Amino acid sequence: MQKYLLPEKGTFYKANLHTHSTFSDGHLTPEEIKDYYRSHGYSILSCTDHDVFITHNELTDEDFLVLNGYELDVSQPESEASPVTGGRKTCHMGFIATTPEMETPVCWHREKYIPVKAQPHKDKVKFDPAVPDYVRTYSAEGVSDMMRLGRENGFFVIYNHPTWSCEDYSDYMGYEHLHAMEIMNYTCIRAGFPEYNERVYDDLLRGGKRILCIGADDGHGTGSMCGCYMMVKAEKLEYRAVMDAIMKGDFYSSEGPEIKALYLEDGKVTVETSEVAEIRFTTGIRKAKRFVPGEDQPLACATYELPVDKDPYYFRITVTDKNGKHAYTNAYFLDELNK
Repeated sequence: MQKYLLPEKGTFYKANLHTHSTFSDGHLTPEEIKDYYRSHGYSILSCTDHDVFITHNELTDEDFLVLNGYELDVSQPESEASPVTGGRKTCHMGFIATTPEMETPVCWHREKYIPVKAQPHKDKVKFDPAVPDYVRTYSAEGVSDMMRLGRENGFFVIYNHPTWSCEDYSDYMGYEHLHAMEIMNYTCIRAGFPEYNERVYDDLLRGGKRILCIGADDGHGTGSMCGCYMMVKAEKLEYRAVMDAIMKGDFYSSEGPEIKALYLEDGKVTVETSEVAEIRFTTGIRKAKRFVPGEDQPLACATYELPVDKDPYYFRITVTDKNGKHAYTNAYFLDELNK
């Protein structure tokens, strides 16, 4: 019997969950960003401006959904900067509201952390005056506490662009309470950073963190938009339905290749794609498989028999087209699939 890992029913909606508008350091208004993404085939957008949680429910209509969110960051003190590089590590987190009624931020401070370009808009933030100002600390405990507060207060928590942030294994393995991480970030890639974070994702997975992976633009203007995205399969284009699909992992991330179907049957995983140059299966152990086109035989489907001699714990799939563009599935955990 086939068990669909991407739902058999529903509609794929193209989505970007990391964008900056003129409410912080972006070059376009939220309205202009919506129009741009819609004209490029998107149905879902989140304006995640720096440190100011401002809702945009008024931009949602029958064929376009705006999810509310914001991006928080915390950085090393100058005194702790690397003597080798002279640079400070930083951690950026995307918080996406799971319901449209959510209006109150977490980790809010009335004076600190708000970037200069966001200052004119801080009065739009509906913070709770009874909650004391939150002081951020750059440490595993400090970052994890921010993620905990986000998660406990109904936000979908994403660990953003670890490569650009100059973080390494010793940093991110201490982070708790995240739902997902960015496996690719278009703005960072365009800037020259190798922001294809497969190794970071596998580190976190093998370290016991059962999280999802997303592709996002981190767009600040049209030049950095429509590069990396999610294809979310949901029952309908409605806030709760879409967030439910995202929370369950009913999506894949891409910068070009399509994943049309993904299912498990009799211990074998099958993925159907657009015509591509490579399909690669990665597991939680030292077992993997690579498929390439045969002579005069295009590649648009691959089936991988999961190892039976050892428990692979999880598997995930990477698809690459002839232009070197990637698509990534989330990780799927064998003990959950076998329930």
